[in-house]
Amino acid sequence: MQTMKKYELTKEYLTGIDMIDKEHGKLFDLANECYELVMDDAGTDHYDRIVELIDELRDYAATHFAHEEEYMERVQYERRFSERYQHLRFIQKLSEVDLDSVDENQQEYLLNILDFLARWLFDHIKGRDCHLPHADGGK
Repeated sequence: MQTMKKYELTKEYLTGIDMIDKEHGKLFDLANECYELVMDDAGTDHYDRIVELIDELRDYAATHFAHEEEYMERVQYERRFSERYQHLRFIQKLSEVDLDSVDENQQEYLLNILDFLARWLFDHIKGRDCHLPHADGGK
């Protein structure tokens, strides 16, 4: 089966900070996994995979945010506290999963998660993370 890709970490989403860009790439990969499930119109029950994917996304994002926040602290980024707040909101949203809602309408729930994730990837990464200063004083 060929993997469908809707979301790609293109140049406009790169921060120039290798660790952060690599981790953002994994978030894009997880978004593509959500997209693949949305596009599977075979009527397959994906409940278990959806729950696993949400857990994986939440856990990976928490790890990534910790790395990003450590970096921001190291470079004394002036917006690091507002960034932390944004990160906490992201994790909170993924922690509020209503398993009954997932089971009742998997497609709708996946679309909502995908919409949330896509907005985060495009708005937060491009609008906020791409402005992170480099540790060597660049950018």
